[in-house]
Amino acid sequence: MASGGSKTVIFAAIAGNLAIAITKFVAGGLTGSSAMLSEGVHSLVDTGNGVLLLWGIRQAAKPPDDRHPFGRGKELYFWTLIVAVLIFGIGGGISIYEGIKHIQEPEPQTNPTINYVVLAFAFVFEGAAWYVAFREFKKVKGDLGFVRAVRESKDPTTFTVLFEDSAAMLGLIVAFVGVFLGHSLGIPELDGLASVVIGVILCGVASFLAYESKGLLIGEGLDPQTRADITKFVEADPDVERLVRALSLHFGPADVLLTLEIAFRPGLSAAEAAGAIDRLDKAIRAEHPEVKHLFVEAQAIAEQAKAAVQ
Repeated sequence: MASGGSKTVIFAAIAGNLAIAITKFVAGGLTGSSAMLSEGVHSLVDTGNGVLLLWGIRQAAKPPDDRHPFGRGKELYFWTLIVAVLIFGIGGGISIYEGIKHIQEPEPQTNPTINYVVLAFAFVFEGAAWYVAFREFKKVKGDLGFVRAVRESKDPTTFTVLFEDSAAMLGLIVAFVGVFLGHSLGIPELDGLASVVIGVILCGVASFLAYESKGLLIGEGLDPQTRADITKFVEADPDVERLVRALSLHFGPADVLLTLEIAFRPGLSAAEAAGAIDRLDKAIRAEHPEVKHLFVEAQAIAEQAKAAVQ
């Protein structure tokens, strides 16, 4: 399941986003800035998303039962997908709608200084939350590149919050530019345009998160390096002739089902094969503790002998 570090990232994001959302709505209401209202919606959606991610972590941690014999780890992936949908539909959709409306019916801003102050504080808080998320992501990505680490990650909580915070900081920059240019040039439509741009950013981030969540929800196996390690490890056993097939499936970030079809060396007795299977089972679980369910299918020794004669 998601790590304690992931929960820390989410709690930090919830606290920051809730405080920022309130201040943005107040500033947007006082100044009539469409970009600020869009940013308020964005922060409010991010707050709700953090709550959903925590709920997903809690549901995924429930033990197996008769209806869910392999546990409910995929709940985490489901709620991550819901988060992506909310970012796209509510965050992006409302921002674009408000922006278009403000472009069609522009309203001059009043006292934009409030917007600047709120944006400055928001950038500081968002920056702090982003740093917490980025620091946690660096721990789990190891030596992998940023994009590859996201693609191969099986824990969507950390990179989801990181992407949300990155979009939030980019949105704050866009909002500042829109507010500043709209006021200084006397073109209030630019404030609405900034809101549209913020919406496009959110829709882009949401689309990427939805794509990654879909892959996890449908079912992804172990990463290529881990598969290669297991193959090398199994075939190094003196009683194994070759690994015929290895299939894996992630039920959660640290909950993997692994099935191995193994061809043992000719002449191996059933007792010896059973001993080899037990030895491999213990060794694989010790080396890769994320493998919670391991099933080994041994090719019939009689069939191996027959194939050798032919």
